[in-house]
Amino acid sequence: MPRNLKIQKTASKPSVAIVGAGSLATFLAVALDDAAFTVSEIIARDSAPSLQRARPLAAKVSAQAVTAHCARLDATLLWFCVPDREIRRAASTLADQLIARARLNQKARVYIALHSSGALSSRELDPLRKAGVAVASAHPLMTFVAGAHPSLSNVPFAIEGDNAAMRVARQIVRALGGESFRLSAARKAAYHAWAMMTSPLLVAFLATLEEAASAAGFAPAGARRKSLPIIRQTLENYSRLGPAKSLSGPLTRGDAETVAKHLAVLKKNPGARQVYIALAQVALRKLPVKNRAALRRLLHRASS
Repeated sequence: MPRNLKIQKTASKPSVAIVGAGSLATFLAVALDDAAFTVSEIIARDSAPSLQRARPLAAKVSAQAVTAHCARLDATLLWFCVPDREIRRAASTLADQLIARARLNQKARVYIALHSSGALSSRELDPLRKAGVAVASAHPLMTFVAGAHPSLSNVPFAIEGDNAAMRVARQIVRALGGESFRLSAARKAAYHAWAMMTSPLLVAFLATLEEAASAAGFAPAGARRKSLPIIRQTLENYSRLGPAKSLSGPLTRGDAETVAKHLAVLKKNPGARQVYIALAQVALRKLPVKNRAALRRLLHRASS
């Protein structure tokens, strides 16, 4: 059974070793450091290029850049910020390190391990669980890309796993300014599909807007600049009023003639036209639309 971790006042913030050095690892390491957590190690893959990438991040948070087989593992908590396909392998490598040290009566401090995959459950950390470490997944519903510095204030973290690990994860999320909620392992894939649509596929939609704008003669940079005011207001309306009261334009008026003109002109941009049809069909299903029957027939003909 995993060992419980009771954080005392003298160690109210667990020390953390970050596994990985990508965008999420960089953001979390800095956020933890800013929140007065001790980041002890940035653990890279056992290769010179990976270690080289880890060094600037380690220097930024006064940590040591190490490879998995050289890690001291003297932190209370391991936080895996690696691609989904690498989580179990990295966990297995570090579990082997912990087990080998235990056989040599070398005390290790790791009691908790987290990973930040939105799609995978804490079971990816089973090698560490079998080594006596309490494990959980803690996924921030936020986008992290190079060059951006999002705030964690009120950001929701989906948490799932062992009770001891979830308890520590909640404390960390609270200290970072975020909010945590429990998510069952069975719902993680559905949750991550929603998260995928919330940001990555929203970016894909915005890229499609540029394609549609090109039909009107606008270059991508100009289209982005001109689109931003209406995009921002739409998001504000959605936040304050909900989707039904945020819909405007020809669909709310039942203007099938205008929609037909849109579909005709977008024939030269089939990708944008396909997205237009799909989203218009969603509006017919979910939102207050007039002249629904005529619009449904028009969209059905256009999609067939």
